[in-house]
Amino acid sequence: MLKSLQVAIRSPPLRTNTLLFSQGRSLAHMAKSKTRTLGKSQGRVIILGSGWAGYQLFRKLNKNDYDVTVVSPRNYFVFTPLLASTAVGTLEFRGIVEPIRGYSKDVDYHQAWVDGIDLKRQVIRCSSNMDDNNGQEFELDYDKLVISVGAYSNTFNTPGVKEHGIFLKDISDAKKIRSRVLECFEYAAQPGVSDAEKAAKLSFTVVGGGPTGVEFSSELYDFISEDLSRLYPQLMDHTRMTVYDVGPSILNSFDSKLSDYATKKFNRRGIQIKTGHHVERVEKDYLVIKEEGKVPYGMLVWSTGLMQNPLVESLQDVAKDERSHRILTNDKLQVLDNQDREPYPNVYALGDCATILDHDLPATAQVANQKAIYLSKVLNNQIKGKVTDEGFNFKNMGSMAYIGKWRAVVDMSAVHEKATEGGFLAWLFWRSAYLSMSVSTRNKMLIPMYWFLTYVTGRDVSRI
Repeated sequence: MLKSLQVAIRSPPLRTNTLLFSQGRSLAHMAKSKTRTLGKSQGRVIILGSGWAGYQLFRKLNKNDYDVTVVSPRNYFVFTPLLASTAVGTLEFRGIVEPIRGYSKDVDYHQAWVDGIDLKRQVIRCSSNMDDNNGQEFELDYDKLVISVGAYSNTFNTPGVKEHGIFLKDISDAKKIRSRVLECFEYAAQPGVSDAEKAAKLSFTVVGGGPTGVEFSSELYDFISEDLSRLYPQLMDHTRMTVYDVGPSILNSFDSKLSDYATKKFNRRGIQIKTGHHVERVEKDYLVIKEEGKVPYGMLVWSTGLMQNPLVESLQDVAKDERSHRILTNDKLQVLDNQDREPYPNVYALGDCATILDHDLPATAQVANQKAIYLSKVLNNQIKGKVTDEGFNFKNMGSMAYIGKWRAVVDMSAVHEKATEGGFLAWLFWRSAYLSMSVSTRNKMLIPMYWFLTYVTGRDVSRI
């Protein structure tokens, strides 16, 4: 399933910003200018974030007429549907990333955090995310602004999650997971470690039974059963995997038959599914479960949905959804004012940080991707003097999830009521679909190459 990709934006610090003006123009001059950036006829479009929405948008914008600038704390795009595969070595990291600067020389990029947005002055406040000048502040002015900063993982204010859990949102998280899994096995293989310690260290826990949690659990099971079992056969009796969820079932957004199918497959493989369970607290080596008490773990992966981005939280002049706290837009993706719900004509929001008024859509990658394509057409049509009357219309292309051992579930009932499948054929569709959706030709070649190498030689077990 296409999952949403989140872009981390930190909370605005309380400080005085130093203004850095490109082209040597004064603030007074910029304030009077209808088009601040005079190098291109349509001015500067600033895109905040390099996730599904931001990356797709700057690829499709007309860069002959728009001065396109991207601001993001990471200089690459991640193909998130295959992120779980990289966490266990089924794929290597370079196969699912796309460098921003590698796409086009006509796109300006700043590796920085966005600390705040001044909608009246049409200025964003930033601070560098580079090691040599970390925290150095600057401002950028815009003619059009696109907010696509994603969202944070929702911890539901559970104590200890941020300190001891691992999220699966970025390449850095996947690297932590791979290193941690191998560390747990190496620890358990050392002499003098008791059986109780081995069982605790080799307990792998996933909180969240949605597509991300299920796919990661499946990839981890494949890694352990196909590769680590050969290297640590004496530890297999001590190894266990558990998936916790507060809901009544896993994959509850899928057709119930597919959810039951995935549950049966997990149970047969020894992956415990514990629904209706609530995590009250997370400590370094154990969870406190309301229904069970203390439960030891060696690694905890937290995958329980999304919460408001701190940058979005800091925006006081824009309307937000009361339930999800995402930015509210009209059907043309223009941000709405907090007072009268009138749209800002030159400020747009899309991706996981935004939702449409009276038409809430799930925070998934396919929604973000389709919104970016729509907005690129709107902005490109403006160059030609065309007005786009139609609002955004989401076309649900269905959901997919890998469930391990060359099996997957595909739910395309939104396209056709009988279009559901689980098993090997669904797995073939899952792989071919994601391969075709991969952005670059380079990665379309790398991904099948890594799949083949994994099949022939196994996964890499080096702890780097």
